[in-house]
Amino acid sequence: MQYRRFGRTELSMPVFSCGGMRYHYKWQDVPLNEIPLDNQENLEKTIHYSVECGINHIETARGYGTSEMQLGLILPKFPREKLIVQTKVTVQPNAHKFREEFETSLAYLQLEYVDLLSIHGINTWELLEDSIRPGGCMDVARKLQAEGKVQFIGFSTHGPTDVIVKTIETNQFDYVNLHWYYINQINWPVIQAAKLHDMGVFIISPSDKGGQLYNPPQKLIDLCYPLSPMVFNDLFCLSHPQVHTLSLGAAKPEDFNEHLKVVQLLDKADRLLPPILARLETAAINQLGEDWFKTWHVGLPTIENTPGNINIYVILWLWNLAQAYNTIEYCKMRYNLLGNGSHWFPGQKADRLDELDLRRCLAHSPHAAKIPGILKAADELFGGESVQRLSKE
Repeated sequence: MQYRRFGRTELSMPVFSCGGMRYHYKWQDVPLNEIPLDNQENLEKTIHYSVECGINHIETARGYGTSEMQLGLILPKFPREKLIVQTKVTVQPNAHKFREEFETSLAYLQLEYVDLLSIHGINTWELLEDSIRPGGCMDVARKLQAEGKVQFIGFSTHGPTDVIVKTIETNQFDYVNLHWYYINQINWPVIQAAKLHDMGVFIISPSDKGGQLYNPPQKLIDLCYPLSPMVFNDLFCLSHPQVHTLSLGAAKPEDFNEHLKVVQLLDKADRLLPPILARLETAAINQLGEDWFKTWHVGLPTIENTPGNINIYVILWLWNLAQAYNTIEYCKMRYNLLGNGSHWFPGQKADRLDELDLRRCLAHSPHAAKIPGILKAADELFGGESVQRLSKE
């Protein structure tokens, strides 16, 4: 395993983290005696294998149902100083509720402290205000820090780039959990801002939200050769020294193995990545056209300024991915989450275009004339049954 300084925390962070949202039993709290023995055994084998591989950062959240409770049966068996344990507690308008949620987390984990506490889901301006206002979640987190129950405080986010950058610029957080990977690089300004503030950078879900790379289409496999799409994406992310760790949501011990191939390739990134990156870009340009490829995002309206709150940016992004790389199943999954993702994945699908006039909101786009047709085609290609966020399943 290789390790990187996790920003101003000074923690030695493995380049991969063990995410706690796929090996647990349920997304809701249940009594301990309802957790099947085989599920708990699998979780414990996964944690043991993770630590044996040098992945000693174990990450979970209060919102991950039984994950904390199940981890509490195994984590205290390790030397405490050998682990970096992180949990996340969602933003609460009532800061007392935030403290109660954290105390539940700590009790379930059966630990005296966590190394890292994230204020979970600073996705909107309102949630940022609830976090940093006097008497808000950050004040509670600071008290927990003073009591020795928390070592370092960060935040996680699925929000827009401007909200994330503003949160970083408060200079109140030690690290950030965010989405950034090859197919979605919009948050690069966030990573640059985090570096300026010497913050740790933790990438969420690089293999699932990064394109369901555990089940890639053949076209993507061919374009990424001689690497697998999963190894390519890991190497792409970690080739940027500003990125410190990628979260691996392992469901079983062997889920780490493909990722672990990357450790031996990190010093070869300058040689391995350029030809793959060139092929991926060429494939996209050939399919989409160079002008669209370079300018499709220019002048797009925000969700709030779009009739029907259609998330035009995300739908066009998904259309591009499907056309360029045949990532149809991934794009269907993400598209059908629109309308059900709340502030975690905001906006609506394009299934009501006939009722809406988009001319005014698209006035600043160089592609205003063609975008409605693409939105209609995307809805026909991707439309289907609604999808719930994992935590709502």
